[in-house]
Amino acid sequence: MINYARSYRREDARLEINPLEVFGGLVLSALIVWVGYRRSSLSGSGAVGAWLVGTVVFGLGGWTWGVLLVGFFVTSSALSHYRDRDKASLAEKFAKGGRRDLGQVLANGGWGVVLALGRAFFPAWGAWLFVAYAGAMAAVNADTWATELGVLSRTAPRLITTGRRVPVGTSGAISRWGSGAALLGALVIAALAVLVRTIEGWGSRTGVELSLLGLVPVVTLGGLAGAFLDSFLGATGQGIYYCDQCQKETERRVHHCGQETRQVRGWRWLDNDGVNLLCSVAGSLVAVLLGNLLTFRG
Repeated sequence: MINYARSYRREDARLEINPLEVFGGLVLSALIVWVGYRRSSLSGSGAVGAWLVGTVVFGLGGWTWGVLLVGFFVTSSALSHYRDRDKASLAEKFAKGGRRDLGQVLANGGWGVVLALGRAFFPAWGAWLFVAYAGAMAAVNADTWATELGVLSRTAPRLITTGRRVPVGTSGAISRWGSGAALLGALVIAALAVLVRTIEGWGSRTGVELSLLGLVPVVTLGGLAGAFLDSFLGATGQGIYYCDQCQKETERRVHHCGQETRQVRGWRWLDNDGVNLLCSVAGSLVAVLLGNLLTFRG
C-alpha cells in the first residue's frame, strides 16, 4: 500500500509563514488586480476582494498555490470577454455582469482562502490541502468555462434534472459544448497543479510513490463534479425569478427593465454566488476523496 498521506506530512511538517512571501503575494496580487480592473474584469469591490484573496493564497500557500489562482483568473477573465457581443443578449438572465464584484470573487476564491489558512495552521496536511485547493480551483474554472463557452452552443441545452430542452443561458442547463468546455477548464488547472509541483521537485524531496500524473484525474474529476453540482443546484435550489413585463426568466430580483420579479423556483437565500461557493467546496471534497481512493488502492 502506498503511504501517500505520510509522505505528504513530511513535506510540510516544518512549514513556517514567511513574511517576505506574504509581502510578495501582496505586491503581485495588487499588480494582477490592477490589470484586471483596467480590463474591466473586476469592479471596485471585486478588485479589493481579489487583492485580499490573492495576498492570502500567495502569502500562505506559496507560489505553487498562487499559480493556480492566476490560471483561473486569467483564463476566466479572458473567456468572459470572448465574443462578448454574442453574449450581450443573455445578460438579462444572469444576476451580475461580466465585471466580478466582491461577492463573485469570494464565491470563487473564498474557499481557497480557507484552505490556505488551513495550510498555515495545520502544516502536516499541507499537501492534502493542496489537492483540495486544486480541486476547488478546477471546479470554479470548469464552471466558468462551461458558462462562458456553453452559451455559444448552436444547439439548445437541456435541463440537467429532466433533460428538457430550455433556452440558452437557463440556470441548470447543460450541453455537450458546455460540458466539453468544463472538462478543458478542469484539465487546465490539473495540468498547472502537476507542473508547479514538478518544478518544485515535490516527489524527489518527499519520496511520494504516487505519480504526480495521478493528480490529473483526481483534480479533473473533482473539478467536473463541482461544475455539475453547480448546474444541479442551478436547476433546483438556486432562486430563479420571472419578469412578467418582459416575460423572461432571470436570476435577478429586479429585472434590467426595472420591474420587480417574482420567484418561480428555488430558495430565495441561495443565489449564484452561493452556488459557486458550494461548487468549489464540492471540487475539494471529491478531489481529496479520489486521492485517498487511489492511495489505498495503490
